[in-house]
Amino acid sequence: MKLEKITEAETPLRRRYDDACGAAHALDLVGERWALLVMRELLLGPKRFGDLRADLPGISANVLTQRLAGLEAAGVLVRRRLPPPASAQVYALTPWGYESEPIFQALGRWAARSPLHDPSRPLSATSLFLSFTTMIDPGRAAGLIARIGFRIGGEGFVAELAEERIAVARGEPAGADLILSGTAPAIAAAVYGGQPLDVLAATGALAIEGDRALARRFVTLFPLPPKAG
Repeated sequence: MKLEKITEAETPLRRRYDDACGAAHALDLVGERWALLVMRELLLGPKRFGDLRADLPGISANVLTQRLAGLEAAGVLVRRRLPPPASAQVYALTPWGYESEPIFQALGRWAARSPLHDPSRPLSATSLFLSFTTMIDPGRAAGLIARIGFRIGGEGFVAELAEERIAVARGEPAGADLILSGTAPAIAAAVYGGQPLDVLAATGALAIEGDRALARRFVTLFPLPPKAG
């Protein structure tokens, strides 16, 4: 789908705070509604327009078009075309755009302390995995080396656990020590909602292949912080 023509007045670069503060300039660049979430969805790699809409169900095609145009104008992302046979147009963060990941982690840790935060609300696969890199507890992950696969919505992902950290990338999970298959909210229910793995598996919400003991340990690695106030 081609980007629609956007007037200068509609782009984030035209809505300035006229403030020399770096935080104010950051909001000049990415402060429009949905802009940060578009960036979030690209942190695990390029996506097509339709994939972005599917992962951000509340956004309209027109608004997504505007945000992509604004982020491209700001140098945060680029458009490119995949080689044949795909020949599809995708959107990808620039190297500078990828530098924003720690910002999402800091915001996530801070907002998770809000009494109004509800971890049971819908979330995308990218949001789920970003939460893992944000919330992992080094003490609970100490000494754990594992390769954990995920199948979510027809896509495969692989998480590497080592040195008290977790790194996630798209990829075929076959051969992993543990594979969890289901929706992102179902996996989040086990990790953040305290839903027992056996119950989720019995209801068909989650399929578990491989090391069950590893699965039981994995879901304990990401404790939410105490609520503020």
